[in-house]
Amino acid sequence: MTYRILVVEDDKEILEGICIYLRTQGYEVLQATDGVEGLEQLEREEVHLAVVDVMMPRMDGIAMTMRLREKYDFPVIFLSAKSEEIDKIAGLNIGGDDYVAKPFAPMELLARVNSQLRRYSRYLSVLSAQEAKAGRYMVGGLELDEETVTVCVDDVPIRLTPLEFKILNLLIRHPGRVFPAEEIYERVWNDRAVSTETIMVHIRNIREKIEINPKNPKYLKVVWGVGYKLEKQ
Repeated sequence: MTYRILVVEDDKEILEGICIYLRTQGYEVLQATDGVEGLEQLEREEVHLAVVDVMMPRMDGIAMTMRLREKYDFPVIFLSAKSEEIDKIAGLNIGGDDYVAKPFAPMELLARVNSQLRRYSRYLSVLSAQEAKAGRYMVGGLELDEETVTVCVDDVPIRLTPLEFKILNLLIRHPGRVFPAEEIYERVWNDRAVSTETIMVHIRNIREKIEINPKNPKYLKVVWGVGYKLEKQ
């Protein structure tokens, strides 16, 4: 998994330096020059950690973090020229996870980033296991709940027939695995597969409902000559 880091800093020289260094370490990096731009980036991209300067124009790092904590739980590392203990406490109290005082060594920031991402990765693993135990499965923006028999794409409810739900349920519980049409039929219908044409029809119908562009699907893929799979995100 490649982690995506958002760096929000109004000093362009510091901003570019941090971004270049993080990219050389294998991270994907987004950048913004104030809190407003930072929040806009969050609306467009999935982020796993944010490095946020405290003092910025338009919207400072404290205000930005208070806003993002309404929706997101990824780690936030504050940057600030202020080194007083009261400023660190204030930043951590409103939802920050760590605090780095300027000037700082790149290796120090990298160590903090790596530490926070390790913790966040463990948290996501536990959360994923808990959701799976509860009969909830998520792949990207696609979510299926066995208990309520509901499917959502990007939080928008999708109506599936009972058979479509069973097929999608089979695939979402094994993301990345390719299922031959015969196996899908036997596991969903609990009968020996005589004809697999009905599977092709149901797959096409599911695509029409869950994909933005069914002709170029993001989730439900055909592996020609083999079968169907739900693509890992």
